Amino acid sequence: MTSMQKLYLLVPLAPLAGAILAGLFGKLIGRTASHVVTILGVLTAFIASVFIYQDVRAGHEFNGALYTWATSGGIRFEVGFLIDSLTVMMMLVVSFVSLMVHIYTIGYMAEDPGYQRFFSYISLFTFAMLMLVMSNNFLQLFFGWEAVGLVSYLLIGFWYTRPTAIYANLKAFLVNRVGDFGFLLGIGLIAAFAGSLNYAEVFAKAPELVQMVVPATGWPLMTAICIGLFIGAMGKSAQIPLHVWLPDSMEGPTPISALIHAATMVTAGIFMVARMSPLFELSETALSFVMIIGATTALFMGFLGIVQNDIKRVVAYSTLSQLGYMTVALGASAYSAAVFHLMTHAFFKALLFLGAGSVIIGMHHDQDMRNMGGLWKHMKITWITSLLGSVALIGVPFTSGFYSKDMIIDAVLESHRWGSGYAYFCVAAGVFVTAFYSFRMYFMVFHGEERFGKAHDDHSHEAKHDSDHEHHGLAAGQKPHESSWVVTVPLILLAIPSVLIGFYTIQPMLFGDWFKGAIFVSEHNDVLKEIGGHFHGSFAKALHGFFSLPFVMAMAGVLLSWFFYLKRPDIPSAIQKRFAVLYTLLDNKYYFDRFNEIVFAGGTRLLGRCFWKGGDQAVIDGVLINGSARLVAWISRMSRLLQSGLVYQYAFWVIIGVVILLALWWPYLRAGMAAF
Repeated sequence: MTSMQKLYLLVPLAPLAGAILAGLFGKLIGRTASHVVTILGVLTAFIASVFIYQDVRAGHEFNGALYTWATSGGIRFEVGFLIDSLTVMMMLVVSFVSLMVHIYTIGYMAEDPGYQRFFSYISLFTFAMLMLVMSNNFLQLFFGWEAVGLVSYLLIGFWYTRPTAIYANLKAFLVNRVGDFGFLLGIGLIAAFAGSLNYAEVFAKAPELVQMVVPATGWPLMTAICIGLFIGAMGKSAQIPLHVWLPDSMEGPTPISALIHAATMVTAGIFMVARMSPLFELSETALSFVMIIGATTALFMGFLGIVQNDIKRVVAYSTLSQLGYMTVALGASAYSAAVFHLMTHAFFKALLFLGAGSVIIGMHHDQDMRNMGGLWKHMKITWITSLLGSVALIGVPFTSGFYSKDMIIDAVLESHRWGSGYAYFCVAAGVFVTAFYSFRMYFMVFHGEERFGKAHDDHSHEAKHDSDHEHHGLAAGQKPHESSWVVTVPLILLAIPSVLIGFYTIQPMLFGDWFKGAIFVSEHNDVLKEIGGHFHGSFAKALHGFFSLPFVMAMAGVLLSWFFYLKRPDIPSAIQKRFAVLYTLLDNKYYFDRFNEIVFAGGTRLLGRCFWKGGDQAVIDGVLINGSARLVAWISRMSRLLQSGLVYQYAFWVIIGVVILLALWWPYLRAGMAAF
């Protein structure tokens, strides 16, 4: 094993070592040592990723197995790494955002009794995501895929004494199993028809696979494979209709909300489809399906952010919408634009979640935005960094979000794939919606009247609190305060790439050769190549952005939210009453949860009752168990009639028996006597 291969191993194993130490020996080594070992593990992974990045930039890539677990029927089950430009970008993003979350957690979870357990979980989560992005085969990909799902289950239900947390993590687990069933079918088809689980070998056989059909169905094999894989991505990356788990994941502590929604679990599906670009490029049907699902998610999940009053849920629905943008880019064959937005989004979405957590700390764990207002005077660092995250999210020119989101909109406009017209409408309208709900949150939290420290009605059941303290919110006369340095330093460090990284990376990532060899696009589908002909640098792109339709839509959303929530706060209430039916539809999240509860959960309960009544009670209990007992009892009752203890009855039965025997044997006796 070479020195670089040892460095590759160090990246996932360092967080794993920290997770083991904090998880198994946390009570022994104490709280401080637990966060030190986990932070050191993730820091080691980040530093190693920087060295690997420099090695990849120098032209050195790696694709090979490190360990063969088993061989069956010619298929090898291996642990191996694929280190290229796409992998190293994900390694840097995952390890850096995870490092910021680890540091932030010191302040956020300081009073929680599960301190060591939480650090163990988030470090284990980082290990699982790194194994996923570094894999060079479908076996290891599936291991990382399921591992992030398992650890997310543990983290969403971290406060396991709350029924809502248990419901949320079970919901996330079950919904992801639906997606994973499709994912496993896709992998199964690959193993059956390609005869390998190694990426390179499968990609090499892709031209042969595209000529095949699924037996007994006539379906094109490549379309079936790609749609199966994408159904897995729909679960992990929360696309309609498998999105319902993600808003409820807010039941977990805020640091893990940032980690799940920014750089790890929800981006796994986007990364996977980009990695599988050599397969998806061979199925126009699958790509159109991807585009339609992503566009629908981008717009309609954004609408739900408008009616939320829980600060974390606004950011959660923002994540759903932005994942829709990334998915649309995948469907338009703009894979580089999708992972570029994945990268920029990781920074500003982590910033917004951690900023929301800082507000929650300052508000003594009150998450209802209707109880906030005017916080900019008391929490200056949180205010400035949250503003930077918000402008990046809505795509103000020169921010990172502008470069990545604008490229997606341009790519969809250039695409001629079926569904591209609908997709363009969704992503263009989504700019206005994103700006409106983002600055609605910003204005309600940081500006306007100070609504904290007063007597409030119990506004709604939706405000989920991040602590088990008995008191939530500021008491009368109390003022919010800025968070400690372990909270504010990660905010500042995340704000820097949220603003700057897009400016410096758009050229090599979208119009250069950074992803050459890692992402494959057919020449007739290369929409970014068409856009590149009009690209004249980051600065010129941003200047032109001030005169583009998305910028006008974004500013319209900001101005409308300013007017509604600062100048005329009576208008939203009036609109809510006037359009009560529409508000009810949005407040109930399009009734997806209700539908799932009635059809799937209710159907399962009905089926269970049928099996219980018909199978368990009628067949097993009624026939096999109780029936056999009743049969034995009946035989016993009949036998008891013959056992009276009276000699003359026994003699009578002997005579009857002899008569019966004679009757049975008489034909034979008669024949014998005649022969004699």
